Amino acid sequence: MSTPAEFYNSLPPISKAYGTMCLVATTAFHLGLFPPEYTALIYEYVFKHFEVWRLVTNFFFLGKFSINFGIRLLMIARYGVQLEKGVFERRTADFLWMMIFGALTLLVLSAIPPLWTPFLGVSLVFMLLYIWSREFPNAKINLYGLVQLKAFYFPWAMLALDVIFGSPILPDLLGIVAGHLYYFLTVLHPLATGKNILKTPKWVCINWLAASESDIRQPPHCPRLNQQLVRLSEEEVTG
Repeated sequence: MSTPAEFYNSLPPISKAYGTMCLVATTAFHLGLFPPEYTALIYEYVFKHFEVWRLVTNFFFLGKFSINFGIRLLMIARYGVQLEKGVFERRTADFLWMMIFGALTLLVLSAIPPLWTPFLGVSLVFMLLYIWSREFPNAKINLYGLVQLKAFYFPWAMLALDVIFGSPILPDLLGIVAGHLYYFLTVLHPLATGKNILKTPKWVCINWLAASESDIRQPPHCPRLNQQLVRLSEEEVTG
């Protein structure tokens, strides 16, 4: 059995970084280091007072320490990790772009007054869950030891549980919308038309390569980086 440190070190980079930042943000809140209002998504402060950090920091607060917080963190550790290690294996830049696209989509949706929510972290996690359920639709899920269902229905079951327990369902719905939009543009639409209109931008590939020079993996939508990656690999072997 691996130790907690070994398990943590084995996590893929994007899921590990996001989960860690969510845990740090909640811990800092409970230690009284900052009130969550300073990180909430309030567009008036963003545009009138230029507090642009709110566009990013709101994604790292999953709520106070609670059962719901633990469930959301476990979703990152399980379903985010399974996506990054499975469907997005050797495609870290694509996984990062999926997270960025999801965050941008949620920011746009939340700009609509009836859909506004101050923290979009839960929505981003639910987007991961939804995409995982579409990529692994036939996986078996044991829901709290009560019922077994296919992964395809898992997001809707979690949504129903939030309704039963009185939790807000708007963050879950926003995550489903963002997840379906990404899945439609990257899977369903290309299957129907043969055209991928949501390729990973080159700036994401280049920045990921620069941030992880030891990661000799070519993002599939960045073919022009192939020679650079091969050259870097040869230099490491000969060096």
